[in-house]
Amino acid sequence: MSPGPDARRAQRPDEATRPRVERVDAGGQQGVSTVWRLRALAPARQLLRARHRTTQAGFTAEAIPRGRLEHHPILVSDGPQHDEQRRKVARFLAPAVVADRYGATMARCADRLVATFLEEGRVRLDEAALHYTVEVTAELVGLTESPVPAMSRRLVSFFNQPPFDITRADLGRSRRAWARAARNGLWPVLRFWWSDVRPAVRSRRRTPRTDIVSHLLAEGYSPASILVECVTYGTAGMVTTREFIVMAAWHLLEDPDLLETYLAADQPARLEMLEEIIRLEPVVGHLYRRVQEPVEIRDGDDTWTIPAGDLVDVCVRATNTDEEAVGAAPMGLCPGRAMPRGTGGSGLAFGDGEHKCPGQPLALLETDALLVRLLAHRPRVAQQPELGWDHLIEGYWLRGLDLSTGSSSPSDSE
Repeated sequence: MSPGPDARRAQRPDEATRPRVERVDAGGQQGVSTVWRLRALAPARQLLRARHRTTQAGFTAEAIPRGRLEHHPILVSDGPQHDEQRRKVARFLAPAVVADRYGATMARCADRLVATFLEEGRVRLDEAALHYTVEVTAELVGLTESPVPAMSRRLVSFFNQPPFDITRADLGRSRRAWARAARNGLWPVLRFWWSDVRPAVRSRRRTPRTDIVSHLLAEGYSPASILVECVTYGTAGMVTTREFIVMAAWHLLEDPDLLETYLAADQPARLEMLEEIIRLEPVVGHLYRRVQEPVEIRDGDDTWTIPAGDLVDVCVRATNTDEEAVGAAPMGLCPGRAMPRGTGGSGLAFGDGEHKCPGQPLALLETDALLVRLLAHRPRVAQQPELGWDHLIEGYWLRGLDLSTGSSSPSDSE
């Protein structure tokens, strides 16, 4: 176990943890938002649960033109429309449904990956996790008419975007940067439509199945709307779970006691351990909301009213290590730690309120299905991963974690 002072691996030296609630005034600058940064768990939860008084502002949501699609994408829709969308897709993502309907797919994919690892003696986990998560997500969404490796490459290409500043109305991009964003975004979308979504739509029109594409067709979604939803589900289901699989494996392999406890535990206890890891290492580090009606937040004896129009940055990496909320050793790994009532073991790693990630059960079960099989063979870390940061998801990425079979060599992990 790692209950010590700091077990976090995704460190950002420039990331503040204080003050707990901070207002950063735009100073009258045109096109720049006044930003509230919430680093304490309680006020962050209050903001995220201020139902229908805020709207999605993360993932460049405010730059997506309104009115072009008859169905706004679920990730960036709000209000009653979002509630209805969530209600209808819940039947695909409920914990019992995920375990029953997709458990066999997870097991089959994980067993195949482990068999390849044992045969070849080495695996680059981020690459294997990419194909694994895409294959499982494709089954749920209904994108099963194209090869997984090729679809994986197309999904990854969506993240080749120039950086942006979410506090600015123009995202702080020059005309050249916007042209680059359009060019880098349009071509992957067209390829994804032609190679992955279009064949799936044609197949489901002929023979509907129990998946999201079939559901969208039954709801009368246009091809363009189906494409946008498939981009949303495909990238969300792939990128965050992929990074978490690598991060969780890294923690477990570097802590022998934690690894043995994980492998000896039953599934509920393993999932509890994975929740603790993602509490400490949330893949999405910041959640953004635009306030539409004034929201009151409280932290102890202090109260603030956030006015309409202001932007709120929920600093998840800070809220999840708020010692007043999560208890002693907030930067350590302590599976089974007591969390505030109504807060799960993962803190705000999957969000909260009306935009809480509906894929949480899938992400945790998917991660466990692979890791419990792979790590049972006690692989060694042959190469440490490189850690970097992604602007779009405001989170980390890990590349190059190589695992191998056999006895360790001192030079391999240097």
